[in-house]
Amino acid sequence: MKKSEPAQAPAPAPGTDLAAELRAADADRERVADLLRDAYAEGRLTVDEHAERIEAAYNARTFGELEPLTRDLPSHPGPLRHNLTKPPLETPAPAPQPALPPARAESPTMVAVFGGAARKGRWRVGSHLKAIAVFGGVEIDLTDAVFESPEVVIEVIAVFGGVEVRVPENVSLQGSGAGIFGGFDVREQTSPDPYAPVVRIKGVAVFGGCEAKPKRGKKLKEWVRRQLEG
Repeated sequence: MKKSEPAQAPAPAPGTDLAAELRAADADRERVADLLRDAYAEGRLTVDEHAERIEAAYNARTFGELEPLTRDLPSHPGPLRHNLTKPPLETPAPAPQPALPPARAESPTMVAVFGGAARKGRWRVGSHLKAIAVFGGVEIDLTDAVFESPEVVIEVIAVFGGVEVRVPENVSLQGSGAGIFGGFDVREQTSPDPYAPVVRIKGVAVFGGCEAKPKRGKKLKEWVRRQLEG
């Protein structure tokens, strides 16, 4: 009885780009996915285009299947297989990108009693934030914040006061609060990017109000996974 021979790759057809038939690694698929996330954050791709290309990137088996996904984007790096080799010595090094100002650390609790409290700009937001408004108002703006956790839970207590939350339009937003003689309005949305942060609003508004919604035109560009790895 003859021993079965190991399976071999099919012979390429004449004129086939052999380099394009090379198998892609997980790192190659992840690199393309990062480019697609940046393009979506910059408004170059629609929600449907982004979701379709992300799925195709993670299902791609070869470089030839990956390269068309970013070919029409300014950030397209050229043939990905070329990136596996060292650049020529005469190639100048890319100019360093200007560093962003450091994000400031803030307390996980915000309190406004007969007054107001606001937090906006470039600040570090952790996994939990508590906002208390009693005869006052609290404003939380996450559009330029640096997320240190893939999920942020904001606990709201509003008594004869109000809490306003603004998030980037490309993160997921969920709510589970209650309004007692008041309002608790969370405009929920789900990001098409599986790596996008999730912001959850919960709590209670008594003779007061809570409003949380995306801020159109503001997109998060520093993803959670990148911040954790950095």
